[in-house]
Amino acid sequence: MTAVITASGPSWIGPFTGLSPRCFGKLVTAVRRETATELQPGRPWGLPLEDRILLVTVYWRTDLKMRQIAPLFGISKSAADRVIDHLGPLLALQPRKRFRKDTVLIVDGTLVPTRDHTVSEQSKNYRYSTARQVVIDTHPVVVVGQPLPGNRHDSRGWGESGAKAAIGITMTIADGGYQGTGLVIPHRRGKSEEPPAWKAEHNRSHKQIRARVEHTFVRMKGWKILRDCRLKGDGVHHAMLGAARLHNLALAG
Repeated sequence: MTAVITASGPSWIGPFTGLSPRCFGKLVTAVRRETATELQPGRPWGLPLEDRILLVTVYWRTDLKMRQIAPLFGISKSAADRVIDHLGPLLALQPRKRFRKDTVLIVDGTLVPTRDHTVSEQSKNYRYSTARQVVIDTHPVVVVGQPLPGNRHDSRGWGESGAKAAIGITMTIADGGYQGTGLVIPHRRGKSEEPPAWKAEHNRSHKQIRARVEHTFVRMKGWKILRDCRLKGDGVHHAMLGAARLHNLALAG
């Protein structure tokens, strides 16, 4: 079969990865360095590394089925499946381990619908989903928590997902759903009285800053795999981490 999409054509890179050819080249170099010491028993890959990475991003971007993806790259359906299983974890974002003393992080939860009911539960969007805790530093994603059932509340998921342990004591702001977690949340409104002006101003400023994480979700949900994930097991986690890493690379330019 003849490939239709290839990384040798720069015009394919931007629409499917969100990266410039230069940034995509840096990503390929990083992955090649990580896989340099791997033993590769059996037959070598039929596609060069650049095309295999592009295949994974095309799958995440479009959420096409294997029988639709494979002909675009001139390979078999089973080969495309193996490429995604192998490279998906290697494209995952690595959580940041150190933060400056003056760093202020932002956290919020989002739902990722998935068809694997072993890792998901019906949630407020009436679909089987996983609940994800995402922490950003202004705009770049620094931590993505482990997937939890979609009916898990943010205040509980904050600790259970590992996001809390990942950031340590770094100051983090969140919405009112994180009450009792020790995070910086908006002032609560009394039952029968209006909050004083200074509290209202604090809440307004808090909301404007917290909106940045919502903007991050909008950009990440541009990857269709995060709107209806068919991957099983850790696949949804790798897809979320991969989208986060590509989002950060696109921000860095």
